[in-house]
Amino acid sequence: MSSKANTLIKRDIVVGSRRFSNYFWTSILFFGGLAFLLTGVSSYFQKNFLPFTNSLELSFLPQGLVMTFYGVVAISLSIYISLTIFWDIGSGYNEFDKQTELIRIVRRGFPGENRQILLVYSFKNIKSIKLNIQDGVNPKRVIYLCTKDQREIPLTPVEQPRSLEVLENEASELARFLNITLEGL
Repeated sequence: MSSKANTLIKRDIVVGSRRFSNYFWTSILFFGGLAFLLTGVSSYFQKNFLPFTNSLELSFLPQGLVMTFYGVVAISLSIYISLTIFWDIGSGYNEFDKQTELIRIVRRGFPGENRQILLVYSFKNIKSIKLNIQDGVNPKRVIYLCTKDQREIPLTPVEQPRSLEVLENEASELARFLNITLEGL
Protein backbone atom coordinates (compact mmCIF):
# COMPACT_ATOMS: atom_id res chain seq x y z
CA MET A 1 0.00 0.00 0.00
CA SER A 2 1.68 3.21 -1.13
CA SER A 3 0.51 6.64 -0.12
CA LYS A 4 0.04 10.04 -1.73
CA ALA A 5 -0.72 12.59 0.96
CA ASN A 6 -1.06 16.27 1.60
CA THR A 7 -2.48 18.03 4.61
CA LEU A 8 -6.16 17.55 3.70
CA ILE A 9 -6.31 14.36 1.61
CA LYS A 10 -4.56 11.05 2.19
CA ARG A 11 -4.79 8.41 -0.54
CA ASP A 12 -3.41 4.89 -0.17
CA ILE A 13 -3.08 2.92 -3.39
CA VAL A 14 -4.00 -0.78 -3.07
CA VAL A 15 -2.36 -3.28 -5.42
CA GLY A 16 -4.79 -5.91 -6.62
CA SER A 17 -4.14 -9.17 -8.43
CA ARG A 18 -1.16 -7.90 -10.40
CA ARG A 19 1.41 -9.22 -7.95
CA PHE A 20 4.50 -11.29 -8.65
CA SER A 21 3.12 -14.28 -6.73
CA ASN A 22 0.06 -14.48 -9.01
CA TYR A 23 2.21 -14.38 -12.15
CA PHE A 24 4.45 -17.07 -10.64
CA TRP A 25 1.60 -19.43 -9.67
CA THR A 26 -0.19 -18.93 -12.98
CA SER A 27 2.87 -20.07 -14.92
CA ILE A 28 3.61 -22.99 -12.57
CA LEU A 29 0.01 -24.21 -12.74
CA PHE A 30 -0.20 -23.81 -16.50
CA PHE A 31 3.04 -25.62 -17.38
CA GLY A 32 2.58 -28.27 -14.69
CA GLY A 33 -1.03 -28.83 -15.76
CA LEU A 34 0.02 -29.02 -19.40
CA ALA A 35 2.61 -31.68 -18.52
CA PHE A 36 0.01 -33.71 -16.59
CA LEU A 37 -2.55 -33.35 -19.38
CA LEU A 38 -0.09 -34.42 -22.07
CA THR A 39 1.04 -37.37 -19.95
CA GLY A 40 -2.56 -38.53 -19.52
CA VAL A 41 -3.36 -38.08 -23.21
CA SER A 42 -0.12 -39.91 -24.12
CA SER A 43 -1.17 -42.87 -22.02
CA TYR A 44 -4.55 -42.95 -23.77
CA PHE A 45 -3.22 -42.78 -27.35
CA GLN A 46 -0.09 -44.83 -26.55
CA LYS A 47 1.99 -42.16 -28.27
CA ASN A 48 4.57 -40.11 -26.39
CA PHE A 49 3.68 -36.38 -26.56
CA LEU A 50 6.33 -35.35 -24.01
CA PRO A 51 9.94 -35.72 -25.18
CA PHE A 52 11.50 -35.80 -21.69
CA THR A 53 9.47 -38.67 -20.23
CA ASN A 54 8.10 -42.05 -21.25
CA SER A 55 4.34 -41.95 -20.73
CA LEU A 56 3.72 -45.19 -22.58
CA GLU A 57 4.39 -47.22 -19.42
CA LEU A 58 1.30 -45.76 -17.74
CA SER A 59 -2.04 -47.45 -18.19
CA PHE A 60 -4.82 -45.01 -19.00
CA LEU A 61 -7.08 -46.43 -16.29
CA PRO A 62 -6.58 -45.21 -13.58
CA GLN A 63 -3.20 -43.34 -13.78
CA GLY A 64 -3.68 -41.64 -17.16
CA LEU A 65 -7.23 -40.60 -16.36
CA VAL A 66 -6.18 -39.13 -13.01
CA MET A 67 -3.26 -37.26 -14.61
CA THR A 68 -5.59 -35.89 -17.30
CA PHE A 69 -8.00 -34.73 -14.58
CA TYR A 70 -5.19 -33.03 -12.60
CA GLY A 71 -3.96 -31.37 -15.79
CA VAL A 72 -7.39 -29.97 -16.65
CA VAL A 73 -7.88 -28.69 -13.08
CA ALA A 74 -4.43 -27.02 -13.00
CA ILE A 75 -4.91 -25.37 -16.40
CA SER A 76 -8.38 -24.18 -15.34
CA LEU A 77 -6.93 -22.63 -12.16
CA SER A 78 -4.19 -20.93 -14.16
CA ILE A 79 -6.81 -19.46 -16.52
CA TYR A 80 -8.83 -18.20 -13.53
CA ILE A 81 -5.78 -16.53 -11.95
CA SER A 82 -4.80 -15.09 -15.35
CA LEU A 83 -8.25 -13.51 -15.66
CA THR A 84 -8.02 -11.99 -12.17
CA ILE A 85 -4.64 -10.53 -13.20
CA PHE A 86 -6.07 -9.23 -16.49
CA TRP A 87 -9.07 -7.63 -14.74
CA ASP A 88 -6.84 -6.48 -11.83
CA ILE A 89 -9.31 -7.70 -9.20
CA GLY A 90 -8.89 -6.06 -5.79
CA SER A 91 -6.99 -2.99 -6.96
CA GLY A 92 -8.10 0.46 -5.93
CA TYR A 93 -7.45 3.02 -3.25
CA ASN A 94 -8.45 4.25 0.20
CA GLU A 95 -9.04 8.00 0.30
CA PHE A 96 -9.36 9.99 3.49
CA ASP A 97 -10.56 13.55 2.81
CA LYS A 98 -10.58 16.07 5.66
CA GLN A 99 -12.30 18.73 3.53
CA THR A 100 -15.46 16.74 2.89
CA GLU A 101 -14.96 14.56 6.00
CA LEU A 102 -15.48 11.42 3.93
CA ILE A 103 -13.62 8.15 3.61
CA ARG A 104 -13.83 6.45 0.21
CA ILE A 105 -12.79 2.84 -0.24
CA VAL A 106 -12.68 1.94 -3.93
CA ARG A 107 -11.91 -1.54 -5.32
CA ARG A 108 -12.24 -3.34 -8.63
CA GLY A 109 -14.38 -6.45 -8.72
CA PHE A 110 -15.21 -8.99 -11.38
CA PRO A 111 -16.69 -7.67 -14.65
CA GLY A 112 -20.38 -7.04 -14.60
CA GLU A 113 -22.89 -4.54 -13.36
CA ASN A 114 -21.13 -3.92 -10.02
CA ARG A 115 -17.50 -4.03 -11.18
CA GLN A 116 -16.53 -0.89 -9.27
CA ILE A 117 -16.96 -1.30 -5.52
CA LEU A 118 -17.33 2.02 -3.71
CA LEU A 119 -17.78 2.36 0.05
CA VAL A 120 -18.21 5.86 1.51
CA TYR A 121 -18.14 6.63 5.24
CA SER A 122 -18.44 9.90 7.10
CA PHE A 123 -15.78 10.78 9.70
CA LYS A 124 -18.63 11.00 12.22
CA ASN A 125 -19.35 7.27 11.82
CA ILE A 126 -15.76 6.14 12.41
CA LYS A 127 -14.84 4.87 15.86
CA SER A 128 -11.20 3.79 15.49
CA ILE A 129 -8.45 2.13 13.50
CA LYS A 130 -7.79 -1.46 14.55
CA LEU A 131 -4.62 -3.43 14.01
CA ASN A 132 -5.15 -7.21 13.90
CA ILE A 133 -2.02 -9.37 14.12
CA GLN A 134 -2.18 -13.17 14.13
CA ASP A 135 0.98 -15.21 13.77
CA GLY A 136 1.28 -18.92 13.15
CA VAL A 137 0.82 -21.20 10.18
CA ASN A 138 -1.47 -18.73 8.40
CA PRO A 139 -0.32 -15.29 9.58
CA LYS A 140 -2.72 -12.38 9.28
CA ARG A 141 -1.77 -8.72 9.61
CA VAL A 142 -4.59 -6.35 8.74
CA ILE A 143 -5.53 -2.74 9.41
CA TYR A 144 -9.28 -2.28 9.91
CA LEU A 145 -11.46 0.81 9.85
CA CYS A 146 -13.94 0.36 12.73
CA THR A 147 -17.30 2.08 12.52
CA LYS A 148 -19.62 3.00 15.38
CA ASP A 149 -22.10 0.33 14.28
CA GLN A 150 -19.44 -2.39 14.95
CA ARG A 151 -18.34 -3.00 11.33
CA GLU A 152 -14.68 -3.66 10.57
CA ILE A 153 -13.62 -2.74 7.03
CA PRO A 154 -10.19 -4.06 5.96
CA LEU A 155 -7.93 -1.38 4.51
CA THR A 156 -4.87 -3.46 3.66
CA PRO A 157 -4.63 -5.61 0.54
CA VAL A 158 -4.36 -9.40 0.56
CA GLU A 159 -0.63 -10.10 0.25
CA GLN A 160 2.36 -11.46 2.07
CA PRO A 161 2.30 -10.26 5.67
CA ARG A 162 4.31 -7.06 6.07
CA SER A 163 6.68 -6.43 8.93
CA LEU A 164 5.13 -5.39 12.22
CA GLU A 165 7.04 -2.12 12.23
CA VAL A 166 5.71 -1.06 8.81
CA LEU A 167 2.15 -2.08 9.68
CA GLU A 168 2.22 -0.31 13.06
CA ASN A 169 3.60 2.86 11.45
CA GLU A 170 0.88 2.86 8.78
CA ALA A 171 -1.88 2.28 11.34
CA SER A 172 -0.63 4.97 13.74
CA GLU A 173 -0.10 7.46 10.90
CA LEU A 174 -3.66 6.88 9.69
CA ALA A 175 -5.10 7.19 13.21
CA ARG A 176 -3.20 10.47 13.69
CA PHE A 177 -4.40 11.78 10.31
CA LEU A 178 -8.04 10.97 11.15
CA ASN A 179 -7.60 12.06 14.78
CA ILE A 180 -9.11 8.83 16.18
CA THR A 181 -7.91 6.09 18.49
CA LEU A 182 -5.79 3.11 17.51
CA GLU A 183 -6.77 -0.34 18.83
CA GLY A 184 -4.81 -3.57 18.91
CA LEU A 185 -1.31 -2.44 19.90
